[in-house]
Amino acid sequence: MTLRVGIAGHGVVGKRRHQVLDQRSDARVVAVCDQSRPEEAMLDNGVRHFPHYQRLLEEPLDALFVCLSNDVAAEVTVAGLEQGLHVFCEKPPGRDLADIAKVIEAERRHSGQKLMYGFNHRYHDSVRDALRLVRSGELGRVVNLRGVYGKSKFVSFGVHSDWRTRRTVAGGGILLDQGIHMVDLMRLFAGEFAEVKSFVANDYWNHDVEDNAYALMRTEAGVVAMLHSTATQWRHRFRLEITLAKGAITLSGILSGSKSYGAETLAVARVDPTDDSGDPVEQTTRYNKDSSWADEIEAFVQAIRTDKPVESGSSQDAFETMRLVYRIYCADPDWQARWNLSDRL
Repeated sequence: MTLRVGIAGHGVVGKRRHQVLDQRSDARVVAVCDQSRPEEAMLDNGVRHFPHYQRLLEEPLDALFVCLSNDVAAEVTVAGLEQGLHVFCEKPPGRDLADIAKVIEAERRHSGQKLMYGFNHRYHDSVRDALRLVRSGELGRVVNLRGVYGKSKFVSFGVHSDWRTRRTVAGGGILLDQGIHMVDLMRLFAGEFAEVKSFVANDYWNHDVEDNAYALMRTEAGVVAMLHSTATQWRHRFRLEITLAKGAITLSGILSGSKSYGAETLAVARVDPTDDSGDPVEQTTRYNKDSSWADEIEAFVQAIRTDKPVESGSSQDAFETMRLVYRIYCADPDWQARWNLSDRL
């Protein structure tokens, strides 16, 4: 049976999901909704368009993709589950932990539906290859991680883009919007963090959301991670360094729609016990194709087809990553007090 898919939010990301779904033979986008067009219409490709998600959910659908702003993402995800649909929601899952908690309550009431979150970086080939190498134990245990993820300003997708700079809509700034990917990867490679220290600031762009977040975190096993999530990185940058007992892994660059983060590479260095020069042999792999969007949707569809749990990007993944984001916010006492965040954890 071909899955009938609806997309709530047909902007840049929604259209990208639409494009990937169109390449499948077992799923078909039949309807979308977006506020950019105020009236109902039939698009040139035969897809129905609605201005509001409630009308979209009246269509006969099997699955819903939620590609909306943070203030309504959880609301529409819950509505989709209540309608009996399988739901894929983009990150972040909402503005705060209360949003994702409401979604998880709905998920429990509708255990027959699949719910998956779009932590897309998990599906990049460089990340998956690095994770396989770490989990193989070939390079020993993880010692520490250093990560930088930054761009020169907040994302600008047109006239409606300013929602990312408004706390009431977005819930947070660069850390919640983009840095959440790095937070998620650090959890993936190191496990859960027991201690968190941070500085959070909005001193440059002066929005009411952060433009820089600096975090120092440690797991119970002693793995330390340093994170810088920034909207003042004039040359866009993605870099995650993982030091292990017997070597090191460096993820640099990420293939993206903007193509502004440079080549996606995975560099692996192996320690030679007989060589203390500090310059080990290193092998670098460069990735020239981004299959992450297709592979992520494939995982979602297969979870539906096989009725198996979502393995990567589950609601629990989303909750724990969101919780760590808010622990970073609250670890800075000035930032926590300024925005009264103590009740968000």
